[in-house]
Amino acid sequence: MALSPIGAFAREHDPDRFLCALFAPAASREAIFVLIGVNHELARAREATTNPMAALIRLQWWRDAIDEARAGRPPRRHEVAAPLHGAIVAGMLDPDALLSMVDAREVEAEDGIASEEAFVAWLRGTAGGWSAAAGLALRATPAEAEALRGLGAAYGLAGVLRSTAVHAAQGRCVLPADRLARHGLSAAAVMAAPGAPALQAMLRDMAAEGLVALDGARHDLPPGAIAAGLPAVLARRDLARLAAGGTVAPRGRGVADRLAVAWAGLRGRP
Repeated sequence: MALSPIGAFAREHDPDRFLCALFAPAASREAIFVLIGVNHELARAREATTNPMAALIRLQWWRDAIDEARAGRPPRRHEVAAPLHGAIVAGMLDPDALLSMVDAREVEAEDGIASEEAFVAWLRGTAGGWSAAAGLALRATPAEAEALRGLGAAYGLAGVLRSTAVHAAQGRCVLPADRLARHGLSAAAVMAAPGAPALQAMLRDMAAEGLVALDGARHDLPPGAIAAGLPAVLARRDLARLAAGGTVAPRGRGVADRLAVAWAGLRGRP
């Protein structure tokens, strides 16, 4: 298929959500591509900077871009900010939902995530926030968007668990400090030895708990909003592998994963 520049950006930087976006109605698909691009830029705010203050400055840049679009000011010259401006002006993306996604990233500029409560809030605001914002763009009701938030959070959890070693190599750990402490671990220990048996046991437990939460979540979504919930298909598959002690590559999908998303998209239920 011929892709717009923002569509190509989404495919390159977030192939999972790009695949899900293909099941959005054609009239809304570009807005979902834009949302994927924004999420990528927000996620890398901390990764692309050398200190927390610089990360907060990058996040503020995106807040300002969103507010400027809402106010009808000219778009910024940026490969994602420009189409974002167009989507907001056209009423395709909710500025408040976008600002909530920005706010949720601020915790990443802090020295770790202290509690499981804060960890869950972070997942619901980031990956969950993407699914909620995508749902609103696909004309889901606010209640349906909140259901989508839970499905997206499960995808975020799977992403954290499968990327623990990658984060450790970057000098990062986003696992909740209180849970680590209960297993005799710390963020420093995770970064030093991401393959440690105690950590792997904790990750298996978290994956199993995530599966239980995902199974109890609402899955009856309006057909037009299915693309916003499809990341949950990949979350379920990843969490099941991790709970069984397997591994999941941080990036790249096999045929079975892609077919599972396609089947769920066609039948209209994640």
